[in-house]
Amino acid sequence: MNVTAALSSDRLCASLTGLRVREFEDLVPQFEWNYNAHLHERKPDRKRKIGGGRDSHLESVEAKLLFVLFYLKAYPTYDVLAFIVQFHRTRACQWTLALLPVLEKTLGRRLVLPERKISSVDEFLAKFPRIKDVFGDGSDRRIQRPKSPKRQNKTYSGKKKTHTRKQIVLSDEHKRILVLTPTKSGRRHDKKLADKSEVFTHLPDQVTAWLDTGFVGIQKQHLNILIPKKRSRGRPLSEEDKTENRLISSFRVVIEHAIGGMKRYQCLQQPYRNRKPKLDDQFSLLSAGLWNYHLSFST
Repeated sequence: MNVTAALSSDRLCASLTGLRVREFEDLVPQFEWNYNAHLHERKPDRKRKIGGGRDSHLESVEAKLLFVLFYLKAYPTYDVLAFIVQFHRTRACQWTLALLPVLEKTLGRRLVLPERKISSVDEFLAKFPRIKDVFGDGSDRRIQRPKSPKRQNKTYSGKKKTHTRKQIVLSDEHKRILVLTPTKSGRRHDKKLADKSEVFTHLPDQVTAWLDTGFVGIQKQHLNILIPKKRSRGRPLSEEDKTENRLISSFRVVIEHAIGGMKRYQCLQQPYRNRKPKLDDQFSLLSAGLWNYHLSFST
């Protein structure tokens, strides 16, 4: 891969990786350290020095980082990826699956990965001591239609009219993703998924949660919640209610921007087509981490 050409401008680098040149270069040293650690863990009793043997198509650390970021950003098939990098599609798959955990560890060391679960109020306060408001929403991503009728029924979202996987996302007012629940089948309602993951159960009382009408009833878990009012049969919304709803929505839009930041990566935007279990969850985690990493350079 022509790393020099890819890093020739911020616009091109962002199109290929989702990161600007400075952000990419700042990530390289930590990625190199984790990649070398990965090689030692994979074969701790090696006798040959690392780097021995035949030459790699991805010789430099920069090329390896560009490769895995390009895969997440563009989400090409392995045939297309192999054609671009000029090696066999099997090798493209092997490199991708090897480098994704390295990237995850790198982002973890940069402290930009979102939390997957909050188990207590004290844990929330320890991890996010300055947070006063959180903004939540469900995020769907399309998958290929399963062959099994049972799995079709399990993953079909009546709202999206397609087969999906879903998770709950919490962000702060700066669009930084704080919590990303594990990915579940898209048939589940936002409220039911939130109940299962207990994402709002352990919020401190002083933290306000801004949600949409998909979470009506969550007040039983956390009282400090702002949700737009819904009209009911025979009881239309008053002008005061509509004004209040617009105000709540105007503040809550930051979670839509945060999810949109994650979905800059085509691995979340396109239908999921990999066969490896739980890889879609790793795609979501990495996309959220890369978005938070990008935001850390903007503040």
